[in-house]
Amino acid sequence: MTQFALSALAATRALRALFEPTPLQRNALLSKRYGAEIWLKREDLTPVRSYKLRGAFTAMRKLRAQDPEARHFVCASAGNHAQGMAFACRHFGVKGTIFMPVTTPQQKIDKTRVFGGDAVEIVLTGDYFDQTLAASQAYCAEVGAHFLAPFDDADVIEGQASVGVEILDQLGSAPDLVILPVGGGGLAAGVTGYLRATAPATDFRFVEPLGGASLTAAIEAGAPVTLKQVNSFVDGAAVARIGALPFAALDWVRPDQILRAPEDRICVTMLEMLNHEGIVLEPAGALALDVLPELADQIRGKTVVCVTSGGNFDFERLPEVKERAQRYSGLKKYFILRMPQRPGALREFLQMLGPDDDIARFEYLKKSARNFGSVLIGIETKQAAAFDALMEKLDAAGFSYRDITEDAALAEFLI
Repeated sequence: MTQFALSALAATRALRALFEPTPLQRNALLSKRYGAEIWLKREDLTPVRSYKLRGAFTAMRKLRAQDPEARHFVCASAGNHAQGMAFACRHFGVKGTIFMPVTTPQQKIDKTRVFGGDAVEIVLTGDYFDQTLAASQAYCAEVGAHFLAPFDDADVIEGQASVGVEILDQLGSAPDLVILPVGGGGLAAGVTGYLRATAPATDFRFVEPLGGASLTAAIEAGAPVTLKQVNSFVDGAAVARIGALPFAALDWVRPDQILRAPEDRICVTMLEMLNHEGIVLEPAGALALDVLPELADQIRGKTVVCVTSGGNFDFERLPEVKERAQRYSGLKKYFILRMPQRPGALREFLQMLGPDDDIARFEYLKKSARNFGSVLIGIETKQAAAFDALMEKLDAAGFSYRDITEDAALAEFLI
């Protein structure tokens, strides 16, 4: 057994002072669908609803063992890492200063404060995370505190490896495949570091959000690179640059082992898990499940573990998730319709709608001295094919229209 694997075992034992192993649950729905044994490693069920507590606790524990006088820790985070560090600070009775962007949702700020109690101070600064990070590091150097990185830290990676330790212990044998979400890379580096040493036959797949594929970019370049643009929807994994230490531990990964999940498709997966299984996942927590359809032919008859990395989901985002899911599934579209300004034109259009078509949005203002007016209309239906039928009717009737559902600029401005 490697030294890293031994350290991961020690980290796992130490974590029992905080919480019991998170459940490893066989999912009957997914197992039947894919003809495989699909197990979910429920990291969304830690005390802070994400695996981040493991790394924060381990790094803080080891640093305090080296320096018992260490009593002040600093981090920058808008989510799960902040909550993990806050929990660890209260456990150890040390001070934590957590820098968060001004734009952080109040729910995340409140939860961080609940987990940390009087042990933490929250500083809101910067409109963007890079500004927040710079402010936190400058403050840390000024006061002589210890900076706790979210993923680019050997002790943090060691703590995340405890997920792999628990998987092997709970399953009782090596899984055929483990599917891991990737953001900064700490979880993937830790779990694979342990399982490659103890279960060498296990294969891996890594899932990134399509709008934040930092591991893909690093593998292609042979070193970490900074993405020019990142889609922040999958906030738990939308990282512009994978960590240097995690990448060093993942440089063996082949391009065909990495999958990229479209943000809107992730919403479909989130809703299915919520509606059918009662499991609340944040976007990053759904990544490992989202790629199962792509892997269907490869996993049949195999034992597969999907790590659901977090469940810190603000239900105020649910309407956006539903909207994205409907649009991805082809069940909701937006059109700009050129409507004749004559009596009966609207009635004529409405008669073209099918029995399952429902108008979700309608904006129209009659313009004087014009023969036509523009209508912004959103339509929901139960079968994607219903839109083909509707557009055939519009074409036959001579209505001019434009589907703007996939037009990012127009959709963002109008919808």
